[in-house]
Amino acid sequence: MPRKRKNILLITSDQQHWNTLGFRNPEVSTPNLDRLAAQGTTYNRAYCPNPTCTPTRSSIITGQYPSQHGAWSLGTKLSEDQRTVGEDFTAAGYRTALIGKAHFQPLVSTEEYVSYESYPILQDLDFWRKFNGPFYGFQHIELTRNHTNEGHAGQHYGVWLEENGCDNWRDYYMKPAGSMDPSERHKWRIPERFHYDAWIAERTNALLVEYADNDEPFFLWSSFFDPHPPYLVSEPWDTMYDPDKLTLPTVTEGEHDANPPHFGLTQQTNPDFSAFRETGKGMIGMHSHVHDEQELRKDIAVYYGMISLMDKYIGKILDQLERLGLADDTVVVFTSDHGHAFGHHGLIAKGPFHYEDLIRVPMIVRHPEQKVRGQVSDALQSLVDCAPTFLGLAELPIPRSMTGIDQSAVWQGEVERIRNHILCENHHEPTLIHLKTYVDDRYKLTVYYNREYGELFDLQEDPGELRNLWNDPRAAELKSKLMLRFIWAELGKEPMWMPRVSGA
Repeated sequence: MPRKRKNILLITSDQQHWNTLGFRNPEVSTPNLDRLAAQGTTYNRAYCPNPTCTPTRSSIITGQYPSQHGAWSLGTKLSEDQRTVGEDFTAAGYRTALIGKAHFQPLVSTEEYVSYESYPILQDLDFWRKFNGPFYGFQHIELTRNHTNEGHAGQHYGVWLEENGCDNWRDYYMKPAGSMDPSERHKWRIPERFHYDAWIAERTNALLVEYADNDEPFFLWSSFFDPHPPYLVSEPWDTMYDPDKLTLPTVTEGEHDANPPHFGLTQQTNPDFSAFRETGKGMIGMHSHVHDEQELRKDIAVYYGMISLMDKYIGKILDQLERLGLADDTVVVFTSDHGHAFGHHGLIAKGPFHYEDLIRVPMIVRHPEQKVRGQVSDALQSLVDCAPTFLGLAELPIPRSMTGIDQSAVWQGEVERIRNHILCENHHEPTLIHLKTYVDDRYKLTVYYNREYGELFDLQEDPGELRNLWNDPRAAELKSKLMLRFIWAELGKEPMWMPRVSGA
């Protein structure tokens, strides 16, 4: 009897700090992700290839770095010409689907760069009632584009809300989708049964039934939107955590003195970031990060509530796998597209600040055949490795265009580690916000295009990243060695899609 092919279930959150899982942080409750961790392996050193959505999400499906697949920043589009992992699974006879957030395309469509995730098509529900793909290699998609009450709500989620009796769904969203007051914070009036977490879990579970009934292998991505701000969650999750009992990350006096100039500017009330402006478009994170402590405490409490609500619906998906008898044939991966700062180093949300808080992500892998459960691994992982690793686990050919590393031997417990470094890119303005970070087991080096400043942290001796050694004379030799390793890493990620077939 032929061996049954492995299914792949990818579950992602959006902008989740790596240390917001209950089994490692007692201040937040995630019983279902804790259960997954107890059955699988938690990777302590997992990183994103870019700390923003579109670039990293495109890397997940292409197995390429943002500088290679072309969707280098927010507001860009992943070209439909790029080969994706969904295409490879589809060609191999798998069912492929994406439920939830895609964000491979911008909110604005042009004649040259047409976007299905833009206005006005975003909220043309008649269109979405008829269109479910294909989309970037996924045979079936069900999408929306909003984080909590953002006015980008619509697409398949809007259709689902109306079909399930939520005729007033626009009351829970800001303009242009609805009329909600943007000053409302923390408690989101939308009933939990209409929350997009419930929609993602329901639609994921419906597909799992279909796959089980037809005995079809699948590659399925359940893509959650939380805990990405705005900080809003349905009751009772908005009051689940007492703000005054939560640990509040803070900035250490003088920690930005040796950092590049944009770090210190964030700690000013009215900073001038004009020296970094190039295109006139928004610059994520380049603004004042000064905040009120009590408001931040409330934000953190709701951020944790968003995580706990999401965990509940992830549990429903895990339960469905068990109920349908699919768990023994399915590799489950949980991770997030990038991290988040909620007071760490005085920062809020994200930007060109490559602290662990922003580029490190939670990652749990449950492989049905792993012998030891509940493991914790320090093996370096990158989300650019997802596509080649998924194909490796399914014993499918890995395209030469993919520059991520096949980590299937690590995930299956056959070897302890494969990677010896991580690369993280951040290219937000053509030249003025353009940086890359090299991380190995101990050190982190960040370089800036056409700038002599940078960052060098010893993560072993300084895990809080408070002492930038870039200009420390005692670290000059170390910086030189790391620069060389960084150059080697850049050379090593060159795509070699064409094999050399002849001597000339």
